[in-house]
Amino acid sequence: MANNKEKLFTEFSAPTTQEWLDKIQVDLKGADFQKRLVWKTNEGFSVQPFYRREDVEKLQTPNAMPGEFPFVRGNKKDNNVWYVRQEIEASDAKAANAKALDVLNKGIDSLSFRIPGKAVSAEFIEQLLDGIYCDVVEVNFNTCKRHSVELAQILVAYFEKKGYDKEKVVGSIDWDPIEKIVVDGKDVQPVLKFAPALIDTLKDYSNFRCISVNSVSLNNSGAYIVQELGYALAWGNEYLQQLVDAGVEPTLAASKIKFNMGISENYFMEIAKFRAARMLWAQIVKQYEPKCDCACKMCVNAVTTSYNMTVFDAYVNMLRSQTETMSAAIAGVHSIVVTPFDAVYETPNDFSERIARNQQLLLKEECHFDKVVDPASGSYYIEELTTSLAAEGWKIFLKVEEEGGFLAAALAGTIQDDINATNEKRHLHAAQRREFILGTNQFPNFTEKSEGKQPIDGCEDSCRHESGSIKNINSTRLAADFENLRLATEKAKKQPVAFMLTIGNLVWRQARAQFSCNFLASAGYKVIDNLGFATVEEGVAAAKEAGADIIVLCSSDDEYAEYAIPAYQATGDSALFVVAGAPACSEDLKAAGIENFIHVKVNQLETLKLFNQKLGIN
Repeated sequence: MANNKEKLFTEFSAPTTQEWLDKIQVDLKGADFQKRLVWKTNEGFSVQPFYRREDVEKLQTPNAMPGEFPFVRGNKKDNNVWYVRQEIEASDAKAANAKALDVLNKGIDSLSFRIPGKAVSAEFIEQLLDGIYCDVVEVNFNTCKRHSVELAQILVAYFEKKGYDKEKVVGSIDWDPIEKIVVDGKDVQPVLKFAPALIDTLKDYSNFRCISVNSVSLNNSGAYIVQELGYALAWGNEYLQQLVDAGVEPTLAASKIKFNMGISENYFMEIAKFRAARMLWAQIVKQYEPKCDCACKMCVNAVTTSYNMTVFDAYVNMLRSQTETMSAAIAGVHSIVVTPFDAVYETPNDFSERIARNQQLLLKEECHFDKVVDPASGSYYIEELTTSLAAEGWKIFLKVEEEGGFLAAALAGTIQDDINATNEKRHLHAAQRREFILGTNQFPNFTEKSEGKQPIDGCEDSCRHESGSIKNINSTRLAADFENLRLATEKAKKQPVAFMLTIGNLVWRQARAQFSCNFLASAGYKVIDNLGFATVEEGVAAAKEAGADIIVLCSSDDEYAEYAIPAYQATGDSALFVVAGAPACSEDLKAAGIENFIHVKVNQLETLKLFNQKLGIN
């Protein structure tokens, strides 16, 4: 039987790139192509509005194979299975064990226990792991860095007592003293000397890692994707170099390093980040001449970020973490932790933890994300992002190396300065609504109350021996400033009422009323929209009757010259008068005493703070 492959659409000629560009220019009607359609990313490169095969043919990444060096397409050849991981506070061994056994029956196959340093003992571990088969379930541990070697020794003794096959024990100890230098500004350099002993204790357990790179802490501090990528590579290389210098064989040293990386909301860019990270890490490890390419595989535990999570409209956090989880799953990571939606304002409860588990199980059992290796491969867009991110991330890596390595840069504070600068920039952009936070500075829930919810700042750590003598990272969630503003409004004796005085042109008054309602509701004000008034006097009278504390005039730019001053005079001292927009007659309106204008170019956060101040809300 002849094997005839019919080619579809042969009757159509394939347009060239130039023909596409010519068509786009016609559709733009004279607008600048670069300004309108080219995305200037925060990662240091531009993204074109479309890509074609010819753009990808010059790249090397599409030629890679799954499970083969440089592992850009993942560490596996035949599936995309990842561990569904849940973190458990283990200050009480019995309670933590009961919780672990419970969640293992609900889809979890990876456990992460946070153990206080003072609790580390053989008896504690015996009770904690009772009934848990460590050759079937991945087991991860986090404790005080000074007790990690002791914990490793206890675990090895426990595994041997149980007679586990060393190859089947999969897990890790989260030992990362450098994180405390970067995040907390604590000089823990003496602790670094424990690394060789830690590795030596676990050397026979090839799938149990014990040196961590916690770049998730940078992600949770607002770092751009390229910053997390570049610094994670330099961070990992710092540990690798120190271990080799201490006499640890390169293959063993590399096989003991695990990366705990964050996942932000930039869907396609995050997929590309993990692909680029694997590729670059493989190249770094290769320079140490390991005995086999298997040592070049990057083991990544991905954690959904808390940086973009919110206290208000908190269920939106599920949407954020769902797309983040999809990015990591498609990218082929080792394991994923979904941060429960309520983690930023309370200890996660059974419901939120169940939802977090099911977010991953949904992708496995219903979407079959675990069946296909690197489904993103061949996508012109993602291949371009992978290559571009790798190039920019490598620049950061080289810069850190020129500064003497990651540890030297952290001690000098240059890394902390860079992350803090980005965090400040992102907070400014959020305040200016140049970076949207759904439910916070854009489309807030008008009627929601905090109902006692309070933001949780930072976390407790069991290792607090060192004083902070180094620069640290100032980690503040992106929504925190708006949440503090809204919580202050809730504490006021009276909820401010913002009344939309809509008049004139129907299209303009509706658009500006909608904008103003969203703008002012972000501070927790009660907003009252209206269909329209025949006169400003009628509108002001209705506002006063409604007990308005703020009256927002919503009309067209041309009509403000007619309506604004009479409306302002009719309002008098009864309410704060605001004009929605930046009309050409603004100077005339200011001369008449009108001070308040809201529009897309004002700093929303500072404007709302000013309104609160004028309303007597602190």
